[in-house]
Amino acid sequence: MSEELVAALDIGGTKIAGALVDGNGALTVRARRATPARAVGPTVMAAVFAVLEELTATVQWERVVALGIGSAGPVDASVGTVSPVNIPGWRRYPLVSQVRRAVGGLPVTLVGDGVAMAAAEHWQGAARGCTNALCMVVSTGVGGGLIINGLPYPGPTGNAGHIGHISVELDGDACPCGSRGCVERIASGPNIALRAVAGGWRAGPAGADAAAVAAAARAGDRVARASYERAAQALAAGIAATASLIEVERVVIGGGVAGAGEVLFAPLRRTLRDYARLSFVRDLTVVPARTGTDAGLIGAAAAAARAGGLAGFGAVQGARSGQPVGR
Repeated sequence: MSEELVAALDIGGTKIAGALVDGNGALTVRARRATPARAVGPTVMAAVFAVLEELTATVQWERVVALGIGSAGPVDASVGTVSPVNIPGWRRYPLVSQVRRAVGGLPVTLVGDGVAMAAAEHWQGAARGCTNALCMVVSTGVGGGLIINGLPYPGPTGNAGHIGHISVELDGDACPCGSRGCVERIASGPNIALRAVAGGWRAGPAGADAAAVAAAARAGDRVARASYERAAQALAAGIAATASLIEVERVVIGGGVAGAGEVLFAPLRRTLRDYARLSFVRDLTVVPARTGTDAGLIGAAAAAARAGGLAGFGAVQGARSGQPVGR
């Protein structure tokens, strides 16, 4: 068993997480900061540096041979920049070059967070053994990644499978991405909560978020339940369109909103039957992710391991030469 480690960063609108990951996908060291999502770019970067400082200060760091980043998107792995919809201070932000300098020139691989999640679930989770699958993150935003012909497929820029910005409501509300009626604009956690409040649901002392709405829905609140059903409908429409295009056999859903369990999955599976009508998508299965909140870190490490051809990492088995995974 190789003693090499891969460092990983998982950057989203809520948190910036870091870890050192071994060849079995186990996280040996962790660090985390809240994302100052509304701050200017250098302030957000300072939080990333703080996470990296914790990792590099450990004795295990001397075993690290590469670093992977899974970031909210869009990203551009071809030039190493990120422009997360939910972090407006970062637009074409040169994340890879800044991280590479901070870690002494180690190889750095960048992919979108959905691609990272797909890599994690294919290596360690619910997409293991699948030939073609769609893996989704439903949280502060909605992202996705693809497994095609038995391998994670990031696409040329690291964004392939970004289902959150498929438009499923042609005259829908404006999305921060610039389009209208996107899956994310309807099904993300913040939008689930906003819709419930707009419909008359009253948040308790803990405040209004997707988890609180899910709890209310379980308790029988009709407005809360309706907000989740609307989110499920948007997800089902996006999933059916994606499945019809590339014939995936399984959809894996993770992220904070997926923690609602059957409050989300029951209406999603029911509604998907209405959208996925063609014979080759009718048997599509939808399952919860297994790698949980560690998916972004495990997947970012998997992408870096695959890019570097690291022996001893299960993530690189079956990798194709020339597969675009960042720089």
